[in-house]
Amino acid sequence: MFEANSRRLREQMDANDIDVALITDDDSIYYFTGYYDFLHMEFGRPTILVVSRDEESLLITPSIDLNAALAHAKVDRVEAWNDGLGDEWREHLPSVLQPVLPPILGRSGHIAIESHLMPPLVRTYVESLVSLDRIVDISEIVATMRMIKSSTELQLARHAGEVANAMMAAGRLAIAEGVPEYRVALATAEAGTEKAAELLAAHYGDADMSPNTHFLQIMASGRDVIKTHHRASTRVMANGEPVFLCFCGMTNFHRFKLGFDRTFWIGEIGDASQADVYQVAVDSQAAALAVLRPGITGEEVHAAYAEVIQRAGYDYPFRCGRGTGFSFLEQPQLVAGDTTVIRRDMVFAIDGSVSTESFRAQVGDSFIVTDDGYDPITSHPKTIDDVILH
Repeated sequence: MFEANSRRLREQMDANDIDVALITDDDSIYYFTGYYDFLHMEFGRPTILVVSRDEESLLITPSIDLNAALAHAKVDRVEAWNDGLGDEWREHLPSVLQPVLPPILGRSGHIAIESHLMPPLVRTYVESLVSLDRIVDISEIVATMRMIKSSTELQLARHAGEVANAMMAAGRLAIAEGVPEYRVALATAEAGTEKAAELLAAHYGDADMSPNTHFLQIMASGRDVIKTHHRASTRVMANGEPVFLCFCGMTNFHRFKLGFDRTFWIGEIGDASQADVYQVAVDSQAAALAVLRPGITGEEVHAAYAEVIQRAGYDYPFRCGRGTGFSFLEQPQLVAGDTTVIRRDMVFAIDGSVSTESFRAQVGDSFIVTDDGYDPITSHPKTIDDVILH
């Protein structure tokens, strides 16, 4: 998969007259090389993938991660740099950039970067080597490549769905009166990890890829349910309260991400008005799915979702959905203004949601777009009767 992605990148570079591409986004580096779990800019350590139109590919990475790079990265050459030695990562860039500047053999001499994703430290140095008129943005090209998933990615998506389903089922079983929220998070993490380990052993034979779920559990109960990204706390849940579970960060199997969330109640719906709000959320997701298919635009899916919410007298709380893959957010987005045409083999997280001053309801799932509609890859009941936990 990674070698094929790199070949496609070079084809796009040739078509767009780009001589060298500098890839610095962590997820894009993985998409093109298979290299992962290296230290990032939070530690002041850039990793840079250099792809030349005709020359070898080069991965520049901290020496502390050299062994991982040699084991995982599908590149022609790896160069390591160490903290405080020489000019660190900067030493390797002039030699790969200068040969194409000024342009030779009729070439443009264009150097492509991911404009909004390149660390400022790296960009400042690149701009000291290359005149601004030579620098172009490759972000849209990479984002477009990543929208349509390969068969390998679609398998990962389906397996990520199995991990998400296991987490949701475990979370549902753990929710109960008198239980602190963090106990639910422990149950979901264990279930997701066990399912991921099972899938890795059965389908991938990959002992290096960790099965452990990570990312703090998003959940809220009672009065905190209006806090969209509240994390599991020591709060003890009570009968009649709503409970929100979200796995949009934790569903990350073999680096493939999905969205998945549900709203539950413990024992009964303590405030009867919440049931009507919840139903609007369910209906808004159903409206989006009724139009989801190849040939329509992202904003058309969002409009169907928003119309249901607004007709019920509420403002829509956020975009209807987003593309997912090796990043939590990929293109296109299902939101007003996104005119990207939806195509087969895109993967989306699609939500239905309503917020009020004292309550919010949300249901969300992930889907693969097919020839004439979609296949769900997460699944959990969502009718009112099904989400009241007895």
